[in-house]
Amino acid sequence: MQLFPCPFCGLRDEREFLFLAEAGKVRPDTTQNISDEDWARYLHAIRNDKGAVREVWMHLTCGEVFVLERDSVTMEVVRAIPLRKEVA
Repeated sequence: MQLFPCPFCGLRDEREFLFLAEAGKVRPDTTQNISDEDWARYLHAIRNDKGAVREVWMHLTCGEVFVLERDSVTMEVVRAIPLRKEVA
C-alpha cells in the first residue's frame, strides 16, 4: 500500500484516490467538428512517461481535485498541488 498526500486531508491510503488525467492534457474544442481519430486520441492515448510526471487526481473522501507530481519509476511523491485556493 502506498500513501498519497491530499493537500486538504494529509496522507491517506492510495485506495481513497482516483486518477483523472495527465496534467496539461488539452481537451479538443467540442464546439467545432472533431474527427473520430482526434477524439479517440484524446480519450485513449496516454503518454505513460518514465520518470517525473504530473497527474490530476481526486481524493474520493473529500472530493477535492489536485495535481500530483511523482516519479513513475520509484513511485516517490514529490508534491501535491491543490487546484483551488483554500478558503480561510
